[in-house]
Formats: sequence, structure tokens, C-alpha cells
Amino acid sequence: MAVNKLGILYLIPTTLGEMDAELVLPQSVKTVVEKVDFYIVENEKSARKSIKAISPKKPQPELKFFLLNKFTEPAKLPTYLTPCLNGLDMGILSDAGCPGIADPGAEVVKIAHEKKIKVVPLVGPSSILLALMASGLNGQSFAFNGYLPIDKAERKQEIKKLEKRSKDYVQAQLFIETPYRNGKMLEDLVSCLQPSTYLTVACDLTLPSESIKTQRTAQWKNTQVDLDKRPCIFIIEA
Repeated sequence: MAVNKLGILYLIPTTLGEMDAELVLPQSVKTVVEKVDFYIVENEKSARKSIKAISPKKPQPELKFFLLNKFTEPAKLPTYLTPCLNGLDMGILSDAGCPGIADPGAEVVKIAHEKKIKVVPLVGPSSILLALMASGLNGQSFAFNGYLPIDKAERKQEIKKLEKRSKDYVQAQLFIETPYRNGKMLEDLVSCLQPSTYLTVACDLTLPSESIKTQRTAQWKNTQVDLDKRPCIFIIEA
């Protein structure tokens, strides 16, 4: 009995902000987008915008989207891969950067492996790796910690915990914050960290307004920087 060939699940990166896709995405991404019509995305509107930026001539009416965000019921996820099970290629498209990295797409990728669907990651910008590359901090041992607690007291406690972990394991500690709270995050970092601890603040990576600075906490106390509504990666190393 013939066995149906499975489709491929492509992990498709997008730009990190408003800029020409050709400047940061290789031709391989455009080639895949031009042939794939089924997408798993966080937001349909932004996904359509990203697809148009990558492949302006691609017809949009025939595209099919499966929404994957905090409102998605986990039980629905396996059904999203039905096109792949029927032999059609699909793509996971993040709102910004690489799918599966600080992104809900990882859950679908896990299911794809369980169903023996081939997963193909495509090259593209990851703000986490770009920040670490440019920081001068430990690229041999590092950890990404996602978002820190919103509560101020809990956040300060977590900052001190990450600083201790960095020192104990000789490891760079990376994390992010909601853009409108970046200023408060920097204030807490400067007030909590030891003066000798290194702190990197990397903003607007790959964009014309890109800013990356690494210096000791003592120096940050005398540094003025506007982080409001700018996507940032923070890295500390004791």
C-alpha cells in the first residue's frame, strides 16, 4: 500500500522591525515563501505584511492561516499540521525574528517531530544571538531567561539571582522586557547589580536606529539612553 508523502514544516524568519526584508533575509526565505500557502502565525495581519515584504508579488487571497498565540487551545495544535499530513508544505512565521526562539512556535515543532514531519529551519535574524554576538560577553556559556517578573520587588530579587548565577557558573544571562517598561528595567538593573558587573543593552537590532552598548554597571549610572518602546535585549555578566 502506498504511503502518502508528508509535507515539510519550514521555520520562516522575519525582520525585527520596519526595514527592507532583502537586507537581512537570504534568498532561500523568499524561495520558500513563494511556494508555501499554509502558515502558522501569531497574528494574521502582521503575517500578511511580512509575506508581502518578503515576496511582494505573491497572491494573498489563497493563503491559509492558523493562529498560534496565548488564546490558542493546546488541543487544537495537532490539527494545524493537517496540510503537512496531506503532503502540503507549511511555514511557521514569527511576528519578529526566528520561530521557536522566545516564540510559541516551538510547541507545534515538537508535535511535527512526533508525527515524523520534516522540520527545516531557515536562516534569519535572531535578536538574542545578535545581541550576544555584539556584547563581548560569554558566548561559550549563556542562558536566555525570557521575561523577568513584573512586580518590582520580585524583579529585583530575580536580577540578583541571575547575577549570582552568572558569577557561579561563569555564564552570561540574557532576558527581555516589554518595550514600554525598558526604562524601568534599566533603572532596576543599575540599582541592583554590583558596580563591577557587565551589562549589555542592545536595542533595535538590524534597524537604522540600532544601539548596542556594553559597560560595567557603575558606568551605566552616568549613561543617558532612551529605551522607550524600543525592542531590547539585556545581558548581564558578573
